[in-house]
Amino acid sequence: MTAQYPLPEANLQDLGFSSAPLDHLDALIRGHILEGRYPGAQIALARHGKLALYRTYGNARVEGGAVAADERSLFLLYSQTKVLTSSALWTLVEEGKVSFMDKVSDHLPEFAARGKGDITLQQVMTHQGGFPSAGVTEASWADHATMRAEVCDFSLEWTPGSRLQYHGQSAHLVQAMVIEAATGQDYRDVIRTRVVEPLGLGNDIFVGVPADQQGRCADTYGREPRENMAAFRAAGLPSGGGYATARGMAAFYQMLGHGGRLGGTRVFSPRLIAYVARNHTAESPDLAMTEIPMHRGLGPHVRGESDRIRGLGTIAYPGTFGHGGVGSSYSWADPSSGVSFTYLTNFVSPDPWHSMRLDRVANLVHAAID
Repeated sequence: MTAQYPLPEANLQDLGFSSAPLDHLDALIRGHILEGRYPGAQIALARHGKLALYRTYGNARVEGGAVAADERSLFLLYSQTKVLTSSALWTLVEEGKVSFMDKVSDHLPEFAARGKGDITLQQVMTHQGGFPSAGVTEASWADHATMRAEVCDFSLEWTPGSRLQYHGQSAHLVQAMVIEAATGQDYRDVIRTRVVEPLGLGNDIFVGVPADQQGRCADTYGREPRENMAAFRAAGLPSGGGYATARGMAAFYQMLGHGGRLGGTRVFSPRLIAYVARNHTAESPDLAMTEIPMHRGLGPHVRGESDRIRGLGTIAYPGTFGHGGVGSSYSWADPSSGVSFTYLTNFVSPDPWHSMRLDRVANLVHAAID
């Protein structure tokens, strides 16, 4: 692979960052590792198309002898993958192959089974589809005909559109199958060829890690051992199976925060980004997120002006948007300042500590923006 990372490096001060809050962030992360909160971490900070900061901490693996993480280490994104999957669907909207207001069954006729015929993509993408607990079997990881059959057989748990509840796996499995139906291609290839590679991020973001790159993957701790399996890494599950460097995700969010363009590469129109990154669910509480209003977009979620928010930072500009990975990470873009930021770790930490540290991490970055 010869992809050239797209963001040139620049000085923090030249990009308008105050160093003191970032020094506090560095100390915070080093303290977490010393406390044994997580083995390793990676952060990246960018602004106006330039990389301001890229640091790696601790270990990628701790079992069988510690292996230090480095700048090439790939961290499991968990649900940060969701925005990558949704972004592939956005490309189809801009080609006229799909509309957000389409019924899923327009593209997957079998999905109409079990009373799901009228569910729209917009409902699915805003976690209002009505099947939050659904998932697929391990047998479907390498057999997408099986994956499609299992997705189309999802059962409703409540009336679509009647509530907001995070669909941890199911919403993006549906999106992946719509992508495949509309393109005739593996959704992983669509993500790569339409989004990742045009941005020059082919060495930094993987939804489906090739065998020759799996040695770069940091092991993840605190959850299921299967997530360190080669089969899981190769599967690239659309809801939570992507891997990336922090600098890769910071560059991806630079593109989002600058209206779909990174340098000379235009991936999306400004209006498409404005639409998917706005609040589509008002102040409706998310029943899976301790009833916090998550301000769901069609991929990311938005800070808004509520007192409580998850992951994006209490003091964030209201238009800041992004997504996290369970118990471990977050990425976001602030379009008002041109800043994007990614924080990755390789341990799934429980709440309340997880949410508390995310707020501190994000707030320190926001405080550094001059």
